[in-house]
Amino acid sequence: MNKVDLDKEKKYNKWIVVLSIVIPLAVAALFGINLRELGFDVQPLTMLPPVYAAINGFTAILLIVALIAIKNKNIVLHENLMRTAIWCSVVFLVLYVAYHMTSDSTMFGDINHDGNLDVSEKEAIGSTRYIYYFILITHILLSIVVIPFVLVTYVRAITNNIERHKKIAKITFPIWLYVAVTGVIVYYMISPYYM
Repeated sequence: MNKVDLDKEKKYNKWIVVLSIVIPLAVAALFGINLRELGFDVQPLTMLPPVYAAINGFTAILLIVALIAIKNKNIVLHENLMRTAIWCSVVFLVLYVAYHMTSDSTMFGDINHDGNLDVSEKEAIGSTRYIYYFILITHILLSIVVIPFVLVTYVRAITNNIERHKKIAKITFPIWLYVAVTGVIVYYMISPYYM
């Protein structure tokens, strides 16, 4: 059996802290920048939301299949699926930021696309609006929370700290799965309001 590499894990832990802070801050900063409003001649990347929603769905499937693989003691398949899930999350993040840097934000329930919800639009969506915002807010908050969990879980695996990997994976898995699944739900709920 391979030996646990605690020195290597400690080195990675510094990067986990940095990435867990830098990624959300960078996404928040870039989210607020619209290249077209800054005078850049870029086309809105309006084709991206269904693509990154599909990536979220694929990530959810990868996570479930990876769990099944490890329960069946198929370690190599589990490792490959988890690496792929991490890369899918990275690609999602890049596409998500690219979309928001080139496109106007979409407001849930804005049927006429004027950027405001009038009384008739509010009546048309009713309490669905509260459900949408609950899902969206929990999705966003947990997508931030899950970053260090995913990184720590992965580092514990690659440094062969399997017992600690298993413990944190029991926390990471449901959070990451929730984020992936709710990403798809948010897309389907807001997609009728895209221009």
